[in-house]
This record gives sequence, structure tokens and C-alpha cells, in this order.
Amino acid sequence: MRAVPEVRTGREGRLALARAALAALEASRQRIDDLNVYPVPDGDTGTNMTLTARAVVEALERDPEADLTRAILMGARGNSGVILSQLVRGAVEALPDDRIDVPALAAALRGGSVAGYAAVRDAQEGTILTLARALAERAEALAASPPPLAEALRDLVAYGEVALARTQEQLDVLREAGVVDAGAAGLLEIVRGITAAATGEALPEPALEAEPLPLEAVHRELSRYRYCTSFYVEGERAAPETLEEELGRLGDSLLVVGTRGAVKVHLHTDEPGRALSLGTAVGVLEEVDVKNMHAQTLDRKERLAAVEARAAAVAVCAGAGITRLFESLGAACVEGGQSMNPSTADILAAIEGAGVDEVVVLPNNKNVVLAAEQAASGSTKAVRVVPTPSVQAGLGAMVAFEPGRSAEENAAEMEEAAAGVRAGAVTRASRTTTLGALAIEEGQFLGLVDGEPVTCGPALEPVARDVAERLLGEATDVLTILAGAEAEGAEALAEALRDAHPELEVEVHDGGQPHYPLLFSAE
Repeated sequence: MRAVPEVRTGREGRLALARAALAALEASRQRIDDLNVYPVPDGDTGTNMTLTARAVVEALERDPEADLTRAILMGARGNSGVILSQLVRGAVEALPDDRIDVPALAAALRGGSVAGYAAVRDAQEGTILTLARALAERAEALAASPPPLAEALRDLVAYGEVALARTQEQLDVLREAGVVDAGAAGLLEIVRGITAAATGEALPEPALEAEPLPLEAVHRELSRYRYCTSFYVEGERAAPETLEEELGRLGDSLLVVGTRGAVKVHLHTDEPGRALSLGTAVGVLEEVDVKNMHAQTLDRKERLAAVEARAAAVAVCAGAGITRLFESLGAACVEGGQSMNPSTADILAAIEGAGVDEVVVLPNNKNVVLAAEQAASGSTKAVRVVPTPSVQAGLGAMVAFEPGRSAEENAAEMEEAAAGVRAGAVTRASRTTTLGALAIEEGQFLGLVDGEPVTCGPALEPVARDVAERLLGEATDVLTILAGAEAEGAEALAEALRDAHPELEVEVHDGGQPHYPLLFSAE
């Protein structure tokens, strides 16, 4: 049996552990970049954490006695790198001078967690901080009856994988994107690398799966601010609390860490020059880094979407918000819908404009199906029409669309997905009439479920609430509300439904659709 190396924190030990952390990050850097959707989808978390770890390795290679906390603070890149610097600072301050055992490991992880949370003003759960705390709690439980250190480290990796998976449910943006937190994934890779070094084992193949990310993770909104700005400033007048107050007026995602005289700043802003001027006013700047996050986000989107496409999707829809939703899922849109049906020529032009030879068409209205089928028959491409009767069914179908599959394969999956959607709507009656048991007056709100009138009344909210309640069944997990051009009170309605059904996930989107103040989709 191979002897397990002793883990030390002296000069050689620090360098060995830093190299192990760097190797693990480098192996998974690209995938961690891909996962990066929070706090902004600029796709650089893996790169920033790798550069941060590399700065530590280079500092220790130049000088084995280098101040580790200063080296990582100076070299920290991006939001994730600055937080990592504080996790490392807290851990180093809690470590003994030489050897590490399980109780010392637990103390180090707890020290890192406390320092990390202290550095972030508005700490969110489901991030690198959450994983740091989970690892500390697990290490403390192990320290109560300590196993061998190698066994404890392997346990922490396994426990960390479970905690990492939970981040997807702990932060709304991660749940919507269908990914785990990138910073937390990077931290786990660091632990994995250190474990391999400490146990004398080879670094395993990257544990993060390389499957294509969900479309929701690829198509993300741009940050409110354009520039990610960071710098390190040294000087007698450099005080974290003063800089934090002044920089807080320039943007968000602000981190100001360090001590008086040596401060690291990270900020998202539209005014990087002003931020740097505040730094130069109190000291000497080093490690200045300004990146265009909007360009990074678009580069990330293009890189992740660059799958060899076999099929395209064309969707008929109306309303700026609904159009954005379809486009975010990968569809080309043709304007049309209730009372504004597009022509066969309009749909055919969209089919021919697709850059591939196979196309799926979503008419999203019963009255558009025939025109879609005529357009399909008039094209030389392989075209399949999925006869979606509503926009809601069309959006459900688009979630199942994958450009790498054939049109035929996509159509089968999309039809099944559309069939699982129950659609509701509220419109205004255009005339006085009787439909079944409903006596409807012109101008009243009329509620529909799967196209059939079920309720009416003079006020929007009661009719909308009735429609929503009729859509909900035992198997309903998500209710989506699309607010139309004339909608009022959509958020209040959503909140009332959440209160009445705590287990239900209710989403509200600005659809902007005409004729229907509210559209509902139950899945």
C-alpha cells in the first residue's frame, strides 16, 4: 500500500498545495467559464479563479517566504477571485505553522467561510460562499471523531459535490439557467486538487460534465453596467471603508477588501475612470484590470451556441416580450397571431432564411396552421409543422428544441412538450353573446382555458384568478403569466397565487401581446 504524504503548511507545503489547486482549476477552467451566469453572464469565472491561483504560485516560486495573503489579494481577478482571496486569507490565518490534521482543516475551512461572508455586503446563498460554509460544517462534523486526513479530504470532495448540486435550487438565476454556481464549482475543484496532492493520487479527469448547457444558460441578459473594474491600491490613506462608500455610488457588485494601507477593489460600473481616480487619490495602483462585460457576455453566448446546427425553428408570435422569449430559445420569429395572421409568403420567407436545410415551424394559433403547412409544402427544405394552438404551447415546445437534432426528431419531442402545456387567457368580449352557460356582455373580460370560455366579468382580477385556478392541477409545478400590452396587476396576481399555493412556482414575463391582457401557461 502506498504511504500517504504528510500535509505540511511550511514553505514547500504551501507551494505544493498552491500548485495542486492551480492544476485542478486549469483542468476545468473552460467548463467553469461556461457555467458562469451569476452575478453576470460574462463567462470568466474559471479564468479569473485560475489567474488568481496562478498569481499565488508565481509569488511563492519567486519567494518561498512570500506573504500568501498579500499575493492572492494583489493577484485576485474578478468577483470570484476577490472572494477566493478572502477565503484563503481566513483559512491561512486559522492554520497552524506546520502540519495539518482534521481539526486544523476544520478550523481553516471555518476561518475561510467567515472571512468570505464578511467580505460580501449582500451575500447570496447558492454561491461560492454557500459551498465554503458547507465544507466547513462537514469538516467540523468529521473533527468530532477524526478519521485519517486523507479519508477526511475524500469525504469533503464527495460532500462538496452534493452541496454544489444544491446551489442550482438555492439561487433563482441558477434555477432558471439550469446550472450550478460557477464560483462554487471552482472552489470544489480547488479542494479536489488539494486532495489529490495530499493523498499522493493523480488528479482525476475533470469532474464537471461537458454536456451542452441548457439554452437558458446560454441566452442571458446583459449586465446593467458595462465594465468590470478591479485594482489593488497601497498607501497610507487607502482605507476600505472610505473607498467602499465612494465607489458604491458608481455601480454594483462592489467588493472592497484588505486593511488600511492595502486594499483590493472589484466593481461593475460604467465609469471605470472615476473608480481608478478614487484609487489614485489615496495611493499607488497596481494590478489594474478593466474588462468590457457586454463584449464578454456576447462572446460567451456565441461560443456556447456554436454547436453545428442541423435544424432551425420558426415561430409565429406577437408582442415584443413574447418575441424575445422565443428568440432567447433559438427561434426566428414571424409577426402574427389572433386577428393578424401572417401570410404563407411571410412564413416561407422565414423558412428560406434559415441557414440550415431542416426547419420546424410553430404556428402558435389554430388559424395559422394551414398557412404554415402551405409554406412547408412550398419549400425545398425538410420542414415539419408542429401544430401548436397557442403561444403558450409554442413556448413549451421550444424548450424541447435542440438545433443539433433533425427536424423530424425535434418535431416529435416538441409535440410531446406542447401537449403537456395547459393554456389560459383573458381577453375582452367584442360583443354581447351567450356561450354555453356564460352570459357575456360586450367589453367584459372573458376567461378561456385551452381555448374554451369558462368565466367572465367586469373586472380583470377575478376573471384572471378564476382562469389560473382552473389551470392548476395536482401535477402542476410551474405557472407562467405573460402580461399583455393592456395588463394591470400581473405581479399582484402572481403574489396572491404564490400565497395560495406555496408549492407552486409562479413566473411573470412582460409579453406585450395585443388583445390578451394576460396569458397563462401551466406545466
